[in-house]
Amino acid sequence: MNKSDTKKKFSLPFDENVNLLLIILIALVIITGVTKSDSFINTGNFQSIGKQLTEYGLMSLGMGVCMICGGIDLSSVYVANLCGISAGMIMQNYAGSGGIVLACLVALFVGLLCGTFNGILISKLHIPPMLATLGSYELFMGISIVLSGGSTVSVTGDFSKFTRINIFRIPLPFIIFILCTIILNFIMSRTCFGNRAYLVGTNEKSARFSGININLTTIQCYMISGVLSSIAGLISLSRLSSAKANFGTSYTMQTILVVVLGGISPNGGYGKIPGIAFAVIILQVLSSYLNQFPNISNYYRDLMWGVALLAVLVFNVKMSKRKSR
Repeated sequence: MNKSDTKKKFSLPFDENVNLLLIILIALVIITGVTKSDSFINTGNFQSIGKQLTEYGLMSLGMGVCMICGGIDLSSVYVANLCGISAGMIMQNYAGSGGIVLACLVALFVGLLCGTFNGILISKLHIPPMLATLGSYELFMGISIVLSGGSTVSVTGDFSKFTRINIFRIPLPFIIFILCTIILNFIMSRTCFGNRAYLVGTNEKSARFSGININLTTIQCYMISGVLSSIAGLISLSRLSSAKANFGTSYTMQTILVVVLGGISPNGGYGKIPGIAFAVIILQVLSSYLNQFPNISNYYRDLMWGVALLAVLVFNVKMSKRKSR
């Protein structure tokens, strides 16, 4: 067996960036196990991690698709809140399993509409993605406040038990997150739509000359983000048994951090979906680990995420310049 065969045999299954994230995750679990073995390494804590990461993990997947296409979606949190409020209000008026099914379908449709609206603003009206989604998040939050009257929309009954379900001790929300990751990875890496999204993000002008429908591809990317946000909103509604217009405002920065940490280029056209999944898990494991130290205030966490985001951006810029040489 020669050296090249040995490298192939023992190589990790992903690309360079995703492999690095996998190594970081393994190292982080080892560190937490050594320093906080009794309180951290247990089934209950891992189940809690799986439940907590699902909501912003799904929104991060949607953000990643938009970034691959050369855009960004700052409205995902407020799309999730609007979908959660819409579903909660339907459940309040229609009891039973029929009301739950109707509420979920309406929430998915609302998420699809919100994503389509964002895509039209960007593709048809040529508004920069950051400004378009910044404006639309104010719009979606306003609609949520009008619908809910500025108060919390609460639900009870079977739907609130949804996130408590475990399958082989794995929380159902985490299973949904993994399934969405697998499906989205297949779409972005194995389909014509995925190839078009990467080409649009790499060079929009070249993609246009190649015969790609830029407007349709952009709208489809934001539709995916909207649907993923609606699923996150439904899971949040079940976990908290309530929904509010301004819930999860800190998730916006977290999703950006996760996507960039996952190896998606903010300039578009580069990055893999599995990297986002590993970055989500790393961030939540680190967050749960910090909770083991009561002396560390939660106010420092946003500072840490901001520093981490800047550090990753600087690192990515340095690496891209080195590769270009």
